[in-house]
Amino acid sequence: MDRCDECLFVYSALSSGELPQRLRDVAARYPAALQGVPDPRRRPAPEVWSPLEYACHVRDVFRVQGERLALALRVDEPEFHPMGRDELVISERYNAQEPDVVLADLGTAADAFAARFAALGEVELARTGVYPWPRREARTLRWLGRHTVHEAEHHLLDIRRAGEAGTAGRA
Repeated sequence: MDRCDECLFVYSALSSGELPQRLRDVAARYPAALQGVPDPRRRPAPEVWSPLEYACHVRDVFRVQGERLALALRVDEPEFHPMGRDELVISERYNAQEPDVVLADLGTAADAFAARFAALGEVELARTGVYPWPRREARTLRWLGRHTVHEAEHHLLDIRRAGEAGTAGRA
């Protein structure tokens, strides 16, 4: 995956040097996005996550990607296991969490991940791990950073759509 046809994110358009700031910048957009929806716990459809669930997911993506980055620095070409995103929505009760706490934790996780990326040089950025999605493939840490920015930006779009669906039909 090098380009997202849905949100138009292009992986190669993001340089390694830009990664730490982009990670922080995208996380900083979540409070306004979540506060911009009338009911952050409302699912627009049974199979579509609520804005709060998307925010929880992105918080956990930052955390998991940080763990993957640390593993790839310790082990040559480790296997990155799926994070179990759909299971986490239920087991961690995403929709019952407090939005302000989620947003604070999301910002903290993004800052920590960005700081780890800022410390990497070209040799570290070229290290690889086997990523499970969209197909099993060795990916560089540079790609891991780009993919994390994409995840966070894409889910901002999902939050906006869910918010728009939540206001449809209201007078």
